[in-house]
Amino acid sequence: MTTWLRGLGVAAFAALLATGARAESLEVTVGYQLIYNPWKVAIAEGVFEKETGATIRWVKFDSGAKVINAMASGQVDIALAGSSPIAAGVSRGVDMQLFFIQEDIASAEALVVRNGSGIDPADPTTLIGKKVGVPFVSTTHFHMLVALEMWGIDPDQVTLLNMQPNQIAAAWERGDIDAAFVWDPALGRIKRTGQVMITSGEITARTGKATFDGMVVMRAFAEAHPEFMAKFVDIMDRANESYRSDPDAWTPDSPMVKAIVSLVGGNPEDVPGVLALYKFPDLEEQASSAWLGGGREANAVKAIAATSAFLKDQGKLDEVLDDYSRFVTPRYVELALELRKQQRR
Repeated sequence: MTTWLRGLGVAAFAALLATGARAESLEVTVGYQLIYNPWKVAIAEGVFEKETGATIRWVKFDSGAKVINAMASGQVDIALAGSSPIAAGVSRGVDMQLFFIQEDIASAEALVVRNGSGIDPADPTTLIGKKVGVPFVSTTHFHMLVALEMWGIDPDQVTLLNMQPNQIAAAWERGDIDAAFVWDPALGRIKRTGQVMITSGEITARTGKATFDGMVVMRAFAEAHPEFMAKFVDIMDRANESYRSDPDAWTPDSPMVKAIVSLVGGNPEDVPGVLALYKFPDLEEQASSAWLGGGREANAVKAIAATSAFLKDQGKLDEVLDDYSRFVTPRYVELALELRKQQRR
C-alpha cells in the first residue's frame, strides 16, 4: 500500500468511497474507441452510471490522436488511448495521467510475412530488401523499428511503406508488399495467406518496450474525485475479470459479445478471436512495476519514454522529457483494491 493510502486511514478511506452525494451530482465525459474489449459490456449495460451515481457522457473517437486533442482542449475527462498518442500528449504538456492498462496489445498486433514473398518467418535477415507496410507513427511502426534494432537490421535495409490498415490489406492481396505490421481486422485478413514472424507481445517480452491501450484522466479531475476514480477502475477490472476467468464463455451468441457489438459494431463472429489476442492485466499486476507502480521503474513509464523518443526521431515531437513518471499513477488502482478489501469485511 502506498504512503498516501496508509496516511488516509481505513475509516477515512471507507467514508471517502461511501460518499454518494458528490458522485450523484458529478458529470463526466468519457471517450472510447471502436475496439473490442470487455469494458464495452459495462458501458452498454449502464453499469458505470448505476454504480457511481454519476451522469456520464460517452463520446466515440476513431483515433487516439483525436482523443488526446479533445482532452487537451478540455472536452473530455477520461478516455482510452494507445501508448503512442499518450506519449505524444504528455510530451506536449497535456496534464493527464495514465491510471489503468485496458489491454496489453500482446498478439493483437503482429508482423506477418506473405506466402511466396521469399521471407523466412524464422530468419529476420530475409526481410532485407523487402517491402513492409506499416501505419507510420503508430504502435506497430514503433514495434517494427524496435524489432529491426533487436535483430541488428538497419531500417534503411528494409523498405517501410506508410499505409493505413485498409490500404495494407488491399496492397497485400495485389502482391505489392511482402510483409506488414498491423492490427485487426487487416491482421486477420493477411494472416490467411501469410505467417506471423513476431508479435508485439514477443517484442515486449524481449525488449521491455511495451505497447498498450490505456485509460488516461485529466489530473485535476482525478484528484478532485478519487472515490469516482476508484469505482470506475473497479468496474473496468470486473469486466476484464469476467473475460479472464472464462474466455470460452464469450461466444458470438453470448450476451457479452452481443453487448460489445451493439456499441462497437462489426461481426459477432470476429469478437472472440480478437479478444484472445490481448492480455488484460489484473489490478495487482497493474499496481506493480510491471505496469503502473514503481515511479520511473514502472514499465508503463519506460514504454512512454521509449515511445516519445521514437516519435521525436520521426519528427512528430520537438522534444522529450527527462522523466515521465508524473504522468503514470497506480493510485486509483490501489484505491480500487482497498475498496474491495473494505467490501469483504
